[in-house]
Amino acid sequence: MLDIDSSRRRIVDLTDEVRSFCRGRGDGLCNVFVPHATAGVAVIETGAGSDDDLLDTLERLLPRDDRYRHAHGSPGHGADHLLPALVTPSVTLPVAGGAPLLGTWQSVVLVDLNRDNPRRSVRLSFLSG
Repeated sequence: MLDIDSSRRRIVDLTDEVRSFCRGRGDGLCNVFVPHATAGVAVIETGAGSDDDLLDTLERLLPRDDRYRHAHGSPGHGADHLLPALVTPSVTLPVAGGAPLLGTWQSVVLVDLNRDNPRRSVRLSFLSG
């Protein structure tokens, strides 16, 4: 299990941790799961603006205002609870020879817009095959 602090970044790159977890495990599937109702996991390009574009898009789709029935926490917190419907709480990656088969520009990231809880857990599991 990974313990992640998302207080400084809404998108946290997990790729190195996922690669390290897979190393030496052979062929199979690696599942990356965030057990939180207000965060998700994605496979995207980072560092070239796509991560910022994703945040901008999510902020437009899920504005932080008082429209939500789920109204506890900071203003607009109800939007945080809708995020996992758009950014899934898990991804499964094929692994060959102990290396996740990510494309050249693909990274595994935690997406967390929730300002009320910056401490996140990410569970990694491996199914040999």
